[in-house]
Amino acid sequence: MKRDKGEILMCQTRPLSDCVVRVPANVGVGFPRHAVPRRCDGRLDVITRLTPDVIHFEISLSEPISFEAGQFVLLRVAGLEGMRAYSMVNYERNAQRLSFVVKRKIGGGFGNWLFDRAREGEPIEVFGPLGRATFHPEEDHNLLLIAGGSGIAGMMSILDRATRDGYFRNHGGYVFFGVRTLSDCFYLDEFSRYSQEADGNLKITVALSHESCSGQQHPLHPEIRLASGLVHEVCARAMEDRYDNTMSYIAGPPPMVDGALRALIVGARATPDRIRYDKFG
Repeated sequence: MKRDKGEILMCQTRPLSDCVVRVPANVGVGFPRHAVPRRCDGRLDVITRLTPDVIHFEISLSEPISFEAGQFVLLRVAGLEGMRAYSMVNYERNAQRLSFVVKRKIGGGFGNWLFDRAREGEPIEVFGPLGRATFHPEEDHNLLLIAGGSGIAGMMSILDRATRDGYFRNHGGYVFFGVRTLSDCFYLDEFSRYSQEADGNLKITVALSHESCSGQQHPLHPEIRLASGLVHEVCARAMEDRYDNTMSYIAGPPPMVDGALRALIVGARATPDRIRYDKFG
């Protein structure tokens, strides 16, 4: 987000008076099947440290909500100003529980609370679902998922639904997950399970930006390929001439998302209707 250029995150913005919003783009009708967002009460139910700076946590809801794979909700806890947006890791219709992953960042209010003070059973206000970077099996595309760090959350939800629906029996899937080193990686068991259930039609690559390992397989999870470099560059090299009938999903820090968008639009000549992304400002 760059305030000096007039850019804002709509999910983190509220008007203080009457205003007019002008959108400099062609706006069409969105997915009518998206559920109407609403507020509900939740409680922190599970807190699991995945790496020294990554936590998986779950929220049990006072009433179930439905969401599409790839959507997010806003969370509010007492004592912290404003709401924070997080994508669901799981997928379920009429979900009574939501799963999330958070990477700790310097100055991150919610992350610091979660790592230092949060306890199971604490109340959390939930508003959602929100977001349009969603997966719909009836669109009938091969899937390309590119994520950096905790941006893998929405991708896990997409993989969860696709695997449950047997989507990879008739479609190809490619996952590129970027972290700094192998010790920073998480959800490896889940990746392996999804790959095995896809019978070879789901290829998973972990890109390590600060560690040399190109061409290797993970020592404990041979279904996972390791590569050195920034995730969008690793993806561009591996996906050359493989973009036919592909819907691409991107999530992560702004520089990573921008790099992946350039690679898809310039290198792969992907059209905007075949790219869905979330940029974490």
